[in-house]
Amino acid sequence: MQQIKSAQKLADYLTHFRADSIVNDAEFIRVRLVPEARPWTVLGQSYGGFCGVTYLSFAPQGLKQVLLTGGIPPIGDGCTADSVYRACFEQIIHQNEKYYERFPQDIEIVQDIVTFLAESEGGGVPLPSGGILTPRGLQFLGLSGLGSSSGFERLHYMFERAWDPILIPGAPKQISSYFLNTYENWVSFDTNPLYAILHETIYCQGASSRWSAHRVRADHESKFDAIKAAKEGRPVLFTGEMIFPWMFDEVKALRPFKEATQLLAEKEDWPPLYDVTALKNNKVPVAAAVYYEDMYVNFKLVKETASQIAGIRLWITNEYMHSGLRDGGGQVFDHLMGMLNGKKPLF
Repeated sequence: MQQIKSAQKLADYLTHFRADSIVNDAEFIRVRLVPEARPWTVLGQSYGGFCGVTYLSFAPQGLKQVLLTGGIPPIGDGCTADSVYRACFEQIIHQNEKYYERFPQDIEIVQDIVTFLAESEGGGVPLPSGGILTPRGLQFLGLSGLGSSSGFERLHYMFERAWDPILIPGAPKQISSYFLNTYENWVSFDTNPLYAILHETIYCQGASSRWSAHRVRADHESKFDAIKAAKEGRPVLFTGEMIFPWMFDEVKALRPFKEATQLLAEKEDWPPLYDVTALKNNKVPVAAAVYYEDMYVNFKLVKETASQIAGIRLWITNEYMHSGLRDGGGQVFDHLMGMLNGKKPLF
């Protein structure tokens, strides 16, 4: 992307990386790869599931079956990001409560880190890559830590080693290099900047996102103000799967794309990603794993969309989190295939 020097040209180029283009690419590959260009079965996890619903909308002739895991999108007109983030903030608060109930000792540790960062020069400490870790950047750990099966434990172990041990009496307190490196490994955009740049565009049809997560968070700032929470002795709440404009200043890997991302946030003429009429008349067998406590894909919004996809079969479970396909891939895959092939009872 850094070969493209104009922000507008880069933004225009990046419009070709959404679900509609991915489906076009898949169809280009299918007719050349599959013998006699027969339909194939696709499996979509998370955003891959969004792509699967786009596939059902615009190229159902290429599909034999569709498996969706933790990935049924909202399909309303305009930009649905606001409704997504409003719903997700409720689940994020719940996940924070569960985390601190399991590891209450981390309440004080996180408060101390937030206070240390806020009182540091520039409002944060330098990261190994050249970025800066601020209190709001610390909250971003919730993206990986609160929504996967082992995330709570990994987050807790990370906080256990947050500080360098004091070997010399009177030596200043310092956040450990282990913690800073682990933080960057968790939230690294070095190899995946598109995740941040295009994050909100995946919800846009004929309307702009205008930094939806940032605007919706403002409505919850009394709960998510990390510095204020630390001062008042309240648990500091982590955020979830949300991208904010300040990240393009604080995360070094994202700084070159700040202007192009702003243009994408303001873009209004996004083409459609879903065809509700086609989905209501769907003839392709579809089975979906829906995770009841999914922090990334809201259960209520999933049910609204599923009601508009003809013939879809839902497996609703709280046995797995959003990472179910990674944690129990064989079981999840077999269950969904069993639903499609008549091996799982209808009732």
